[in-house]
Amino acid sequence: MTSRFLRRRWDESRGDEFDGWGPSVWYFEVDEDGWPVRQIEAYDNGPVLRYGPGHEEDQHGSLGQASLDDADEDWSRYMITRNAFECVWDDFAGE
Repeated sequence: MTSRFLRRRWDESRGDEFDGWGPSVWYFEVDEDGWPVRQIEAYDNGPVLRYGPGHEEDQHGSLGQASLDDADEDWSRYMITRNAFECVWDDFAGE
């Protein structure tokens, strides 16, 4: 399996009961078809959510349920290195 790693900032808030968490930065590890394998959501005013094998969902959200290989969206500009992703993943392992 060839993974890709992405980082994307969202300046919009969630629009749900956790809206006060504010904007966020999302990190993804995706497989060769663009499906999320691991995901981190770091909110400006709130927690950091972490999803992956063995923890696909909780009361706040879940691992993405759609491929990021979308003809309408160019994700290539959000590519980061495996090392950059792993550093963030490891930083929030205890969250």
